[in-house]
Amino acid sequence: MTIIDSFFQPLHAQDAMNTALLNYYEAIEKASQDMLEAARMGNWDQVLKLEGACALLISQLRHNAAKKELASDEAQLKSRIMQRILVNDAEIRQLAEPWLDDLDQLLSGHPKTIH
Repeated sequence: MTIIDSFFQPLHAQDAMNTALLNYYEAIEKASQDMLEAARMGNWDQVLKLEGACALLISQLRHNAAKKELASDEAQLKSRIMQRILVNDAEIRQLAEPWLDDLDQLLSGHPKTIH
């Protein structure tokens, strides 16, 4: 099983609303939650790996979304999922900021000094 496949395990017991399109949104949400957990642990290699998985899922979603339209209740669920993804993303960015600053200093030839 690939990292992408692992995000497609059933996440919610939904009846007819559990469409293939919503599965993509749920898989992206699961990946973003996994990224957040990795970021909280400082496992930036895993964050980058999961970011790649997210990019692939988003690309697949775009391709499939062009062919399908969500019903009103499904669109509301999509909106709630997207809000949770954005909250996860904001926290990941906040956690990554010091790490990115350190990387920027290192790449610019000004490594951080520890006293």
